[in-house]
Amino acid sequence: MLSVKNELLLALATCLENLSAGAGAKAAFESPKVAAHGDLATTAAMQLAKPLKRNPRQLAEELCAALLADTAYVRWVDAVEIAGPGFINIRLKPAAKQEIVREVLGQGPQFGQQVSNGQRLLVEFVSANPTGPLHVGHGRQAALGDAICNLFQSQGWEVYREFYYNDAGVQIATLASSTQLRAQGLKPGDAAWPSGENAQAYNGDYIADIAADFLAGKTVQADDRSFTGSGDVSDLDGMRQFAVAYLRREQDLDLKAFAVKFDNYYLESSLYTSGRVAATVQRLQEAGKTYEKDGALWLQSTDYGDDKDRVMQKQDGSFTYFVPDVAYHIAKWERGFTKVVNIQGTDHHGTIARVRAGLQAANVGIPEGYPDYVLHTMVRVVKGGEEVKISKRAGSYVTLRDLIEWTSKDAVRFFLLSRKPDTEYTFDVDLAVAKNNDNPVYYVQYAHARICSVLSAWGGDVALLNTVDLSALTSPQAQALMLLLAKYPDMLTAAASGFAPHDVTFYLRELAACYHSYYDAERILVDDEAVKRARLALVAATAQVLHNGLAVLGVSAPQKM
Repeated sequence: MLSVKNELLLALATCLENLSAGAGAKAAFESPKVAAHGDLATTAAMQLAKPLKRNPRQLAEELCAALLADTAYVRWVDAVEIAGPGFINIRLKPAAKQEIVREVLGQGPQFGQQVSNGQRLLVEFVSANPTGPLHVGHGRQAALGDAICNLFQSQGWEVYREFYYNDAGVQIATLASSTQLRAQGLKPGDAAWPSGENAQAYNGDYIADIAADFLAGKTVQADDRSFTGSGDVSDLDGMRQFAVAYLRREQDLDLKAFAVKFDNYYLESSLYTSGRVAATVQRLQEAGKTYEKDGALWLQSTDYGDDKDRVMQKQDGSFTYFVPDVAYHIAKWERGFTKVVNIQGTDHHGTIARVRAGLQAANVGIPEGYPDYVLHTMVRVVKGGEEVKISKRAGSYVTLRDLIEWTSKDAVRFFLLSRKPDTEYTFDVDLAVAKNNDNPVYYVQYAHARICSVLSAWGGDVALLNTVDLSALTSPQAQALMLLLAKYPDMLTAAASGFAPHDVTFYLRELAACYHSYYDAERILVDDEAVKRARLALVAATAQVLHNGLAVLGVSAPQKM
């Protein structure tokens, strides 16, 4: 059907061009808001009426006559109808809709994938400091980042996944001191343990585990580092390095359980050791975009739309956190990434204007609006009807690994992607393990497994279904299913453009529902061989699209459930 749609679109463009030079560029189809109105619609006549000073309905009548005389419309279209002030609704012949089955089966896993566009994209996500296990917020970010990467890969982009973390600073110092206190035999609640609202200490049981392994002289191996504990309780720097490596390994295990892989781990410390932070500050000073006030160095960020100027370097000589961020993004640009997406929590909202202002002020050729941001809210976890806030492992929050262990990788991914990123979300653990239609991931996976069961019962070669006669697929349920299959590629394109993997979850739930309706309406393994093979081809195509869509989300498509 996609090839059919392209034929019809080309014919529409030709007819519009004949009406007015340059009007062919306005050729476009949309889906009618009411399915009963048709399969495709165009507002081209209404758009063209004003510049041509014509009545839109009369222009629509003229355009309809031209379309009905075109060979593509004669072959594929049942009717072209005018509605309202000049809407044109198009009803396709069953044969046009049936073409989508061949296209899906012919392309298989590549259905919906676009050819390479030669462009590179860097997506930075998770980026958790190595001070504790990954929490459910990191899980939402991991699911979002990975799915957005998959969406852009489907559109022909070369995608690079990057994890950025702070391997220095106050938080890491607190991690080291907390580990040393545990190594000395102290624990939260002891008189010598830091306490109070502003106490600098991590209280989770994982700190005791780090201290014990350090004292035992163990070696920890993470994706990007390795370190052996000295066993010396006074070796604070060694504890710092050991704790960072230990927690990087823990985070690696979390990400492995979530099936997320990164191409690179970028260290904040490298921005200082490489001189990038100093070079960035110098650029901003030479551009005349800084000034000194109250013993601090300020950036004139209001020149670029920020609500106030921002401190870059404090009185004590240390830099505020957005300065290395600016240096980091200049590095991204210089590495050839003309498009960059950052997945971060909504608490980073204030960072956006500062980083973009710094990038513009640096005057290195970076366009306005660089980088793109996708901000997400945190996640509430409910289990047994009550909110869960504390994990024994972390001490103060539910970890990603907790959630995976309570449910499954598939459920966590699908659930965390089922709402817009900036929408508050409550993860219901009981629903995530329920085997019923209320559980969205179960509902979608069950549709795929149900089809696999039908194909297994048939026992034939699915590859041969690509050549069968599809003319028997004329029922309303079959045609609705084929129309929905045809929407998959455009849905992927729109989801990538809008950084909206939740659109994929919505589509898959709709496709599963449409399949279940079809299955309830028509028996598939009937005695009539031609009808049976046509119906098998349709459900095999449906299984393929379910599989492809779930793969974008990083969710499996089981053959049995």
